[in-house]
Amino acid sequence: MFNRAVSRLSRKRPPSDIHDSDGSSSSSHQSLKSTAKWAASLENLLEDPEGVKRFREFLKKEFSEENVLFWLACEDFKKMQDKTQQLLWAWLEGRAGLRPGRLCVQIAQGPICLLQMQEKAKEIYMTFLSSKASSQVNVEGQSRLNEKILEEPHPLMFQKLQDQIFNLMKYDSYSRFLKSDLFLKHKRTEEEEEDLPDAQTAAKRASRIYNT
Repeated sequence: MFNRAVSRLSRKRPPSDIHDSDGSSSSSHQSLKSTAKWAASLENLLEDPEGVKRFREFLKKEFSEENVLFWLACEDFKKMQDKTQQLLWAWLEGRAGLRPGRLCVQIAQGPICLLQMQEKAKEIYMTFLSSKASSQVNVEGQSRLNEKILEEPHPLMFQKLQDQIFNLMKYDSYSRFLKSDLFLKHKRTEEEEEDLPDAQTAAKRASRIYNT
């Protein structure tokens, strides 16, 4: 089991891993307005917390907010990869302590357990993929999914399903979002602020944030 897990974790992460917590973006987009970045690609939109917030507002009106919530949950789940990798290598080198039902090692941020990954995977499954899920997403082969996929959790276990949802958003709801009143209103607000003196712009932004 552990050899298979190590093998999986050694694979290169796919390019869809774009929701890093440091919020960094390419220098070519640094000077662009928010709406210009959002319109450039869905990837840019999902890298921006404000963009995610606005996209969620739009999807909620379309009764499909579960799609972006599932995508975000999968991104957070994949971030467990580095921690789990440290855990497995520590175990292989004999530095980890064994406990019934869990494998733990003390690292910088405290004890990290494989059980945590299993619990998080079950939470994602029960929320988005189970036949009784409260926010079920529509993915290919859903009728064949069952809790067996939770027996050997690994950070990329939801990757194919996440990619399906990403493409669904990219070629469907994302294009409608760019034409929506919500997006266009935000774009007009940015353009109006661009024409104002700096002091007025700062005051208007502060007022908009306060009233959000």
